[in-house]
Amino acid sequence: MDQIVAQVSAYTDLAVDYLSRPEILFQLALVVVLFVPAWFLSTRVEPRLEQRVREISGMRGLLRVLAAFLHRLEWFFYLILLIGAYLLTTALAWPPNNYLLYSVMLLSGAWLLIYLVSHAIRSRFIGRMFAIIVWTFVAAAMLGVTDNIATTLDAIGFNVGDTRLSALLILQSILFIGILMWVAFTAGNFFDRRIQNIEELTPSLRVLFGKVLRFAFFIFAAMIAMQSLNIDLTALTVLSGAVGVGIGFGLQKVVSNFISGIIILLDESIKPGDTITVGETFGWIRELRARFVSVVTRDGREYLIPNEDFITTQVVNWSFSDKFVRLDVPFGVSYNSDPHEVTRLAIAAAASVDRVDGGQRAPVCWITEFGDSSINFLLRFWIDDPQNGLTNIRGQVLLALWDTFKEHGITIPYPHREIIMRSPVTIAE
Repeated sequence: MDQIVAQVSAYTDLAVDYLSRPEILFQLALVVVLFVPAWFLSTRVEPRLEQRVREISGMRGLLRVLAAFLHRLEWFFYLILLIGAYLLTTALAWPPNNYLLYSVMLLSGAWLLIYLVSHAIRSRFIGRMFAIIVWTFVAAAMLGVTDNIATTLDAIGFNVGDTRLSALLILQSILFIGILMWVAFTAGNFFDRRIQNIEELTPSLRVLFGKVLRFAFFIFAAMIAMQSLNIDLTALTVLSGAVGVGIGFGLQKVVSNFISGIIILLDESIKPGDTITVGETFGWIRELRARFVSVVTRDGREYLIPNEDFITTQVVNWSFSDKFVRLDVPFGVSYNSDPHEVTRLAIAAAASVDRVDGGQRAPVCWITEFGDSSINFLLRFWIDDPQNGLTNIRGQVLLALWDTFKEHGITIPYPHREIIMRSPVTIAE
């Protein structure tokens, strides 16, 4: 304990002696004072640059970096002033040793660069981890203690068979694998976006190729990581057997949904943008995933339906081979109306609605029966956008019928019912 206290006391005396030197005090004062004009300049320049940045659209990554840069604009001016002070003191040769100013300049520049790069990463967790790791390495390199830290971490470890695992090896492995996975993820997203823009491919093939390419990048990155870490791939046979048993007992649903997703993409039974009905769920497909299909309904709810359900249950695809959908609207008119006139007016009323197709699939109207109280008709029309709703278009057609019938004096009768009231019959004894 006395030895530790003596070492701390010795380091404290050295620090006091170092900081009490005139050239060091001058550099410390310069480091503190230069931040004031840097802050003043940032308050004047930031509003003008912010207006220019707001005019940029369609480049989220660039906007995120520029916004982070504007939030730390004072550090940019501070770095510029530190560089100027360092060059000036070097030219004047006073103080003779301006290493403190040089260190603060490098640390400020490294901090600003790390801050911008970490904010360019979409994942906040990965960005923070990147900033902590890189900043720690830069600070250790500036202090000249990287070799000491590496030696200490390498001394902490244990043996697994013939292999020795140290803290340094584990940290290096985590960092290396993390970088490889990030590169694989970024490359997969980049090529996936390019594939989605190929109009010659169907939407299902675009999704399939994009997912296969992402999976291939991750497998390739994992193989590179294992080879560089000298991991024997034959040692994974036991692990693969355990995974196989796990799949057989507990992961059969996951594998079933994954294989079902591949089948759906290959046979193109459904694709993004299709309007479908699964059970009581009616909506349009937003996205096909490896495990489920995202279906958005008209009320804004998003259902994540397992891929297996699209293989084993009945699915109504309103736009599988043809985007047109036929809808029926039954109605009745009084017997005082002319059926020929009613048919003509009903067809014209349906054709006046915007979403109703009036070309080759024009509306038709047929008499279905002579009912008890009315002549019953069936109005049929076609639409090519079922994803925009079915109930609303039926309502628009019914309103158009109402307005047309009211204008031409055609009435819709009420049901007629006859009620016969009889007095009770008394039976004589």
